[in-house]
Amino acid sequence: MTLPMTVPAPGLPARVRIHEVGPRDGLQNEKALVPVAIKAEFIRRLAEAGLTTIEATSFVHPKWVPQLADAEELMPLIDDVAARLPVLVPNERGLDRALALGAREIAVFASATESFAKANLNRTVDGALEMFEPVVAKAKDAGVAVRGYLSMCFGDPWEEQVPISQTVSVSRRLLDMGCDEISLGDTIGVATPGHVRELLATLNEAGVANDRLAVHFHDTYGQALANTLAALQHGVTTVDASAGGLGGCPYAKSATGNLATEDLVWMLDGLGIETGVDIGRLTATSVWMARHLGRPSPSRTVRALSQKET
Repeated sequence: MTLPMTVPAPGLPARVRIHEVGPRDGLQNEKALVPVAIKAEFIRRLAEAGLTTIEATSFVHPKWVPQLADAEELMPLIDDVAARLPVLVPNERGLDRALALGAREIAVFASATESFAKANLNRTVDGALEMFEPVVAKAKDAGVAVRGYLSMCFGDPWEEQVPISQTVSVSRRLLDMGCDEISLGDTIGVATPGHVRELLATLNEAGVANDRLAVHFHDTYGQALANTLAALQHGVTTVDASAGGLGGCPYAKSATGNLATEDLVWMLDGLGIETGVDIGRLTATSVWMARHLGRPSPSRTVRALSQKET
C-alpha cells in the first residue's frame, strides 16, 4: 500500500518511540477474562509488528484488577519476546513479584490531583509519593528502569481544571525520587494543543528535559492526535498508545479509549517520522484481538484498513 503519501512537516523529530500499552492499560477494563495464552500471543504479535516497548501487565492485587491476575503465568510465556516489556507495580510487594520474574523495567502510577489519588490509590498525593519512594529506590538498586505515570495532568472529573504548576510539581517530585521518565496522562481526554504546549514549556522551565517526558492521551473529545502533534512539535519523542484503541481507566468513568496505535502510526507515516512499526501487521493484530474480545476495534484506521482488505 502506498498510502498515506509521505509529506514531512518542519520542526518534527525524525523518529518516535511508541510505548505500547494495549496488553496492560488496554485490557485491564475488560470484564470477560482474556486467557493468558491470548495475552501472550497478543504481545508476541505486537512485537512482530515492530513495536519495541510493550507494557505487558500489572502486579496490582487481583481484587482491584482481576483481568491482570495472571501476571505470574504471563511473564514466563513472553520471556523470549524481542522487546522491552515494562510492568506496572503498585507497591513494594508488587515490585518483589515483578523482580522475581525477571522484570527489567517497571512503572509506578501517581496522580496530579487529590481527588483521583483518593479514588485510585486511597491516599493523598503526598501519601502516594511517600509509598513509591522505597519502590523506586529498590528498583534502581536492582538496576531496573522506572517510569512514573502521572494521571489527571490536564483535567480531573471532580476538580475539573488542574493548575499547570500542580502537574509540574508532582512531575518534578517523581523525577527527584529517581524515575527515569514521566508519562503525562490526559486521563479524561480534555487536553487541547495549547494546554499541551504550555505544560511542556513549564516543565522545561522547571528543569525537566523533553527526553524525560512521554505523553499519554485519551481520545474522549477527539483531541488525541492533535495533542500528540503539539507534543512532537515541542520536541517530545515518546508517545503512549494502545493497539486498536483499547482501554480507559477503571477509576475515571469519563475516560474513554486510549489513542489508537494505528491512528498514531498512520499520522507518523504520513509525516515521514520513523517508528519501525508495520501498520499492516499491527492492524491485523488488532483485528485478531477484536475477534477475541467479541467487538470491533474503535480505531478509525483499523476499521478503514480492515474494510479495504475485505
